[in-house]
Amino acid sequence: MDLKDNLFEIIKVNASQKEQDWIETKANGSLQSMQTAFVATPRFISKTPVNSDITLRGISFETWTLDRLVRAYFLVCLDNSDIEIYIKTLNTLFETAENNEAVALISSLALLENPESWLLRATDAVRTNIGVVFDAIAFDNPYAKTYFSELAWNQLVLKCIFNDKPIHKIQGLDERPNKELAISISNLAHERWAAGRTIPPQAWRLVTNFLDEIILEDIKKLFASTNDNDQLAAALVCKNSEFPLAKSELIKHIELDEKAKNLSWSALEV
Repeated sequence: MDLKDNLFEIIKVNASQKEQDWIETKANGSLQSMQTAFVATPRFISKTPVNSDITLRGISFETWTLDRLVRAYFLVCLDNSDIEIYIKTLNTLFETAENNEAVALISSLALLENPESWLLRATDAVRTNIGVVFDAIAFDNPYAKTYFSELAWNQLVLKCIFNDKPIHKIQGLDERPNKELAISISNLAHERWAAGRTIPPQAWRLVTNFLDEIILEDIKKLFASTNDNDQLAAALVCKNSEFPLAKSELIKHIELDEKAKNLSWSALEV
C-alpha cells in the first residue's frame, strides 16, 4: 500500500462509517472541494484520540486526534502532478490557517511531497509564539531531525529548554547533540543562575559528549545543588561522559555514583 492507503487504514480503525463516507467523498472531489474539506473537517470528524501504533515516515499518531489525522490524509491526497499548483495550494492553506489547521499542516510536513521544500514553514513554526504550533514541529515530529540545519535545530532545542518544555519528546535529541548547543546550554544556565533560577535538569544530557574543564564547573555546581534532580543530572553526565575528569568528579559523590549505575535520563523526564 502507498502512503495514502496506509493513512486511510488507520482512519478506518478510528472513524465511524458516516465519517469514512464523508472523507472518501471529499478525497475524491475537486481540488477546491478538498481545500474546503480540510478547513471543514472538525464539523464532520470527531476529535477522539487516534488508536494506532503504526508509524509512517517517522510519524507516530499516538498523540493525534482523528480530525488532525483526516486533515493529514487530505494533504496527502492533493494532486501533485502540477507541482506549481500543488505548492500554491499548500501555501494558501498555510497562510490562511487557524491554530488547529496550522498544527495539522506542521505535524504533517514529513508526509508532504518534497518535504524539504517546506523548510521555511517549519522554521517559522519554531519562531511562533503560538504554543500548539511550536509543539507541532518540536515534539513527536521527525521533520526537524531530518531537515533542520544545526543552527535551526539548536534554536528549537534551546526554545524548549528556555520555556521548560519536555525535550525528551523531540525526535533525534540524542542523534544531533553538538558543541555549539552544549555551549549555549551552559551560557543559558549561567544567565538563569545569575537570576536565581535554574534550567530543566534533563537539558544537561546534551552537554555529555562535549564536556570540558569549563562545562565541568557547571556540573560541579549541579552536584552542590539542593535540587535532587540537578544532582542526578550531574551524576548522569559524568557517568556517560568520556571526559577523564568527569569520572574523577563522580567518585567524589559515592551515593550519587551508586544511583547513576541504575539510572537513565528517562528518570528525569517530565
